[in-house]
Amino acid sequence: MSDVVLKYCGCQSKEDLALVANSQATVAGFIFAPSKRRVSPQQVAQWVADVPHEGTMLAGVFVNASEDDIAHVLSFVPLDIIQCHGDESPEQVLLLKKRVNKKIWKAIRHDEQGIATMKQFRQCADAFVIDARVEGAYGGTGVSFDWNTIPAYLEEAKHQQVPCFIAGGITPQNVGKLRAYGVSHIDVASGIEREGKKEKEAIQQLERMIENDENDLS
Repeated sequence: MSDVVLKYCGCQSKEDLALVANSQATVAGFIFAPSKRRVSPQQVAQWVADVPHEGTMLAGVFVNASEDDIAHVLSFVPLDIIQCHGDESPEQVLLLKKRVNKKIWKAIRHDEQGIATMKQFRQCADAFVIDARVEGAYGGTGVSFDWNTIPAYLEEAKHQQVPCFIAGGITPQNVGKLRAYGVSHIDVASGIEREGKKEKEAIQQLERMIENDENDLS
């Protein structure tokens, strides 16, 4: 998977982290916001200490969190990436970036203002995550957005010279269709789970589908 970057989000146990660390994913994500996948910094600190994860970056997902709340998590967990998945402003993201000195990814919940919102975060977001807009939820819903709009998001990210991850409802069954839109950065949570746990077979199937797609294109 030479040109594909995978983020497996919503790790909820030491076993989940081990599966991700032994997969082809580049990033393991943990949710530190109200969610069915929410974990505590103390839990994650123990998993990170117990599970070899060299080569796997750690991302923390936050929703409208204060700088102090994020700093508290960082005092336990050596996160490489802070993902702001709420309604944070560009000014808040810039201040956070200066304080924590980490890569900041900004989630954009898809709607007709999505591209305009992306433009507001130019020069302060190190990457974008485009996700479905679901009322009352901030990601992790397993719901897709209109993928026909993906090229416009990718073009804006290219203009800003930052990566653009696509999230929301991605599974082994539809990842091939997603790749047809030129997507190289993929964020998956529920699509590699079974009964709330990351599943080795689903991870392998997803990665196999991506590899098969690459072989077909080569």
